Amino acid sequence: MEISLLLKNISSFFNLQCHESILVQKYYQKTEAILKLIKPLLESVVVAAQVASDESVEKEFAGLNQSVDELRKLLEDYHPLMSQVYFVMQVESLIAKVRDQSLQLLELLKSSPNEFSSSSLELYVQKIKRMGYEKESAILSKAIRDQAEGSAPSADNRSIIVDFLNLRSNQELLIEAVALEKLKENAEQAEKMGDLECVEEMLSLVSHMNDKFIEVRQSQNCNRVPIPPDFCCPLSLKLMTDPVIVASGQTYEREYIRKWLDLGLTVCPKTMQTLVHTNLIPNYTVKALIASWCESHNVKLPDTLKSLTLTLTQPTSPGKSTTTHQEETATSLAHHTHSSSEDSLPEPAETDYESAESGDHSLESIDIGGVNEKSTPDPQPATTQKTPLFSPRFEPRPKNPLWRRPSERYGPRIISSPATETRPDLIKLETQVKRLVDDLTDTSLDVLRNSTSQLRLLSRHNMDNRIVIANCGAISLLTGLLRSTDQKVQENAVTILLNLSINDNNKLAIANAGAIEPLIHVLETGSSEATENSAATLFSLSVIEENKIRIGRSGAVKPLVDLLASGSPRGKKDAATALFNLSLFHENKARIVEAGAVRHLVELMDPAAGMVDKAVSVLSNLATIPEGRAAIGGENGIPGLVEVVELGSARGKENAAAALLQVCTDNGRFCKMVLQEGAVPPLTALSQSGTARAKEKASLLLNYFRSQRHGNNGRG
Repeated sequence: MEISLLLKNISSFFNLQCHESILVQKYYQKTEAILKLIKPLLESVVVAAQVASDESVEKEFAGLNQSVDELRKLLEDYHPLMSQVYFVMQVESLIAKVRDQSLQLLELLKSSPNEFSSSSLELYVQKIKRMGYEKESAILSKAIRDQAEGSAPSADNRSIIVDFLNLRSNQELLIEAVALEKLKENAEQAEKMGDLECVEEMLSLVSHMNDKFIEVRQSQNCNRVPIPPDFCCPLSLKLMTDPVIVASGQTYEREYIRKWLDLGLTVCPKTMQTLVHTNLIPNYTVKALIASWCESHNVKLPDTLKSLTLTLTQPTSPGKSTTTHQEETATSLAHHTHSSSEDSLPEPAETDYESAESGDHSLESIDIGGVNEKSTPDPQPATTQKTPLFSPRFEPRPKNPLWRRPSERYGPRIISSPATETRPDLIKLETQVKRLVDDLTDTSLDVLRNSTSQLRLLSRHNMDNRIVIANCGAISLLTGLLRSTDQKVQENAVTILLNLSINDNNKLAIANAGAIEPLIHVLETGSSEATENSAATLFSLSVIEENKIRIGRSGAVKPLVDLLASGSPRGKKDAATALFNLSLFHENKARIVEAGAVRHLVELMDPAAGMVDKAVSVLSNLATIPEGRAAIGGENGIPGLVEVVELGSARGKENAAAALLQVCTDNGRFCKMVLQEGAVPPLTALSQSGTARAKEKASLLLNYFRSQRHGNNGRG
């Protein structure tokens, strides 16, 4: 009997030994309160015995039993290094299920024999209903949603969240980001796209909070002269006095990176690369530059740095300059260092596109291999650049940027330095890649299959690999292989280019190598996997404005629309994502409409297709041109858009309202169709409770309806 299992599970929950975390204890007590209310009722059902044979009640028992079990395991498995944001969202969801299922059971019990009166049961119902969301977690949920929709949470709400989740320091925010990155990696490997999207939205919020935290700390700098960001530890955000280099080549304050490692964290906080060792190597060059900067700006310098300055600036022999001595010291350390920082750009769904990293460039503006005037950091604070906000379903979503000043995220990459070139692991990698790239010119099919397979595997793993592959001249050779008659070689070639395109420099290099037309050839003639990855590559390339124009003018739109119509579910998503990006360039909108995309996009507004938001986002862009509006009306897209306004996601409602506003304006027939579909009530609701943009569009459309009605009355 399910009820016996449920009672046993509830007893197990009461005996649970929870982590001492205040957050965990709060959620345990909240769940315990609900279960203590319903346990006596369930025991009375066992005594009555008549309800147990009811199939609907048995189903409710089973559902509640599963929810209690999942909640018990979640609380039991809690660890301080796990994502606090993800934990709260999971635990709140499960508690909501327990609460709702308990209410369902109480309603069923009202009509079943038991020792409790109907009024008594109603009292229990009211008590459980009052156990709603915590104010703080409701704010967190809204902040995640708002961040995904382009509306950042307020300073007050950020303050509530950091207190609620105990994310009060930069290090705690970075630990949260690491935990979310791990969850994202797991979701990618399991191809759980729903989970992946949720985690990415959480990462976006944590990234925003981290940026704001850094801005506040920089503004609170007590020194009259702003400290160059490169002289601050990425963990403590304070001026470094004992800078050390970790295995990834990044520099940190010894005390803080040691604490990070002692927690069991084995990734670099900046680059998120797994650290192959935990050795900490003194960065004498940065230490000397900090000392010099402090002296020149009259900033108090710790004694240890003062002594180092004297050592490095004291000539070792007559006539030998200070700079020479510094260069010699730095060069002696060069083989220990490698400075790189990884950002990420858009991530279309595909098989090998594992790591969303791009815009890669060095945050250490000091060349560790030698000190020169150009490498000396500017003492002025970094300026902030905002990234454009597109629909979160299609937005170039950054992998958590962690400690990166906003101005640095999208800057040009310093691909290599003397320090990078002397890294033994990169020298070995370059030797391997050069051999594989040379094999790409071989006429043997077996050799080509082997070399492309190995390069495909290498291009999946990290940014260093992608940079080395591109620098070894692989792009032009891979472009030629896109027309290979061997399916496996073609699939490998297109997937390697997709992975290489994660790097911003490679986006232009791939387009300049003439890869767009061959990619279209793959899109038209390749296998299912090849066409999907070709569409994803075109999307990745189209992040660059110049490439949007090239791709649109090269004839990519029609095969993308064909893939949208008849591709696999993943192929359709890749095609929709590429078409969305292309539709951001005005000239491409007419091409997309002429290729017949609107009919397929209207079909994909069916929730069963799982692409409502993607389809509506593209339609919203196409509705800005007359041909697009005519096609939406002509292909019976209005009922679908009205349904999205009523039942869709927040972003879907926003884009659907924007599309309807465009379609209705200056077209009385379409306006009448929208009204006939019953759009006024959901638009009214949206004008009061939607996103800022949704409220604006819904209000404008409602005002347009009123003006049309008054105009008609005036003419009568």
